[in-house]
Amino acid sequence: MGSTVNSPSTPIIIPSSPLQTSFIPKTSQLSIFKKKKPFNFASKKLVSCKASDRNQNNADSSSINRLDRRDILLGLGGLYGATNLVSDPFASAAPIAAPDLSLCENSTVTSSSSGTSISVPCCPPKTTNIIDFKPPRFSNIRLRPAAHLVDANYLEKFTKAMELMKALPDDDPRSFKQQANVHCAYCNGAYDHVGFPDQPLQIHFSWLFFPFHRFYLYFYERILGKLIGDPNFVMPFWNWDSPPGMVIPDIYVDPTSPLYDEKRNVDHQPPKMLDLDYAGTEELLSKRDQIKSNLSVMYRQMVTYKTPSLFHGAAYRAGDNPSPGMGSVENNPHTAVHRWVGDKREPFSEDMGNFYSAGRDPLFYAHHCNVDRLWNIWKSLPGKKRTDFTDTDWLDSSFLFYDENANLVRVKVRDCLNSRTLGYDYQKVNIPWLKNKPTPRRPGRGSGSGSAMAAEANTETVIRNAFPIVLDKLVRIEVPRTKKSRTKVEKENEEEVLVLQNIRVDRDVAVKFDVYINDEDDETPTEPEDSEFAGSFTNIPHNHHNPGVKLDTNLTLPLSDLLEDLDIERDDNIVVTLVPKEGKGLVSIGNIKIDFVGD
Repeated sequence: MGSTVNSPSTPIIIPSSPLQTSFIPKTSQLSIFKKKKPFNFASKKLVSCKASDRNQNNADSSSINRLDRRDILLGLGGLYGATNLVSDPFASAAPIAAPDLSLCENSTVTSSSSGTSISVPCCPPKTTNIIDFKPPRFSNIRLRPAAHLVDANYLEKFTKAMELMKALPDDDPRSFKQQANVHCAYCNGAYDHVGFPDQPLQIHFSWLFFPFHRFYLYFYERILGKLIGDPNFVMPFWNWDSPPGMVIPDIYVDPTSPLYDEKRNVDHQPPKMLDLDYAGTEELLSKRDQIKSNLSVMYRQMVTYKTPSLFHGAAYRAGDNPSPGMGSVENNPHTAVHRWVGDKREPFSEDMGNFYSAGRDPLFYAHHCNVDRLWNIWKSLPGKKRTDFTDTDWLDSSFLFYDENANLVRVKVRDCLNSRTLGYDYQKVNIPWLKNKPTPRRPGRGSGSGSAMAAEANTETVIRNAFPIVLDKLVRIEVPRTKKSRTKVEKENEEEVLVLQNIRVDRDVAVKFDVYINDEDDETPTEPEDSEFAGSFTNIPHNHHNPGVKLDTNLTLPLSDLLEDLDIERDDNIVVTLVPKEGKGLVSIGNIKIDFVGD
């Protein structure tokens, strides 16, 4: 095992951008749309469009100077693989393309509460040499261990690898600084969509969340293994979904270790137990009650979200507005862990509490290893809909990462659907949340309770068709249902869902509000272990390069199991209660409706 590391031999070249010229449609393509005006691809007003034809989640928002994304794609020709556009003028395949590194910009980090703003350089080194990913060759599947179970030999190897990564020059793409910057660039506004220079690329709040982070971890792990000469090296996962792992693992709290980060919440050090329903304040729960709450969060987010779009998040295609909608685990507990670890003393809740800085904490990678592990587990649970998307716009979306040899590699989502094809899996541990199904606070209310509750509720807090609403206090909304008493087969084919549309909030503020169904008790707070608790909306502070533009997203919550548990499947209406927990008065909601998701 070597103790010194040389800089990569691959030259770092700064090229002229291959995408600085306009893309002009071919004559044969233009002839299909003779009635359309000529395209001007240099106009930002044209390319900064909202493609509502492909993005159902933003279908209720209007956009000035809108240009259909299919027009743009015709101009881009085959850039996105849409080679059949001439024969099929309505084809609009639009996978997210890997960014053009030569057009990367500094990230802007702001705080609307303090008015402070900084510019952060987080762009990677640039090179014209890009290779396409090929699955690795291996003889054995490597098992990522639970961080709280590793032995001394493993810890020695892990800390040595981290020491060597932190010793690399800052301009080495494999260095700790550059690897942390990967998250900053993809998640805090450094990149635009290729061909859409005013449309920021954001891999959160969409179906890109899981595959992006899987590849990010994969290459990070390969770099660590290369530095210590061990191709079989694996990173640990923070097993926060099980009681033994619900504290920060000991290996990350030694101030002399390269795994330590001083920018963490000082009140959340071991033995403080993690809160997977964290809302910015300390809950005075006993250890037993905190475990029960955490396990209930896990059950709801993993078991009741039964379709690809509910689990992964909303579709996100080339030219779409960012942040169409989070999937279950990304929303919570992923966000809760980030915010629970982040240091409130820091101006932007660094490190884990902000997208731009999260990768600077070594604990980030253990956290996301567990998130990645949950993707594997979700697909193993019962239910015929628990599969990944088959949509080629998802499968062919691509990213760029530097590998262990400092080569820039283009990867596609389709290359990472099974972690075992990448050569790794996870140590088997107990999954106690599978037996922690939430239960109703008031069981047996039966049919008609929704209508009765709407009539009995305080009229000052009941909203009927009065949107948008601002969440500056608890509000109740009566929502009509279009289908009642569905059969088992109907439920298996389509999940009844509650959709909160056009949730608008400043991107740089921490926000959480909870959603309850038919909960009429104003005195005793509803908890995650109650069936009436439908879920939450959360936001980690982040930014894009267009300051002042609010986050505009959607939240989709499954209802089928909840309605059955509360015995209200035959009700004409449900009463939705929204309770702001953090960021009171900072969130508005454009509409709430019930829909059905089949994927």
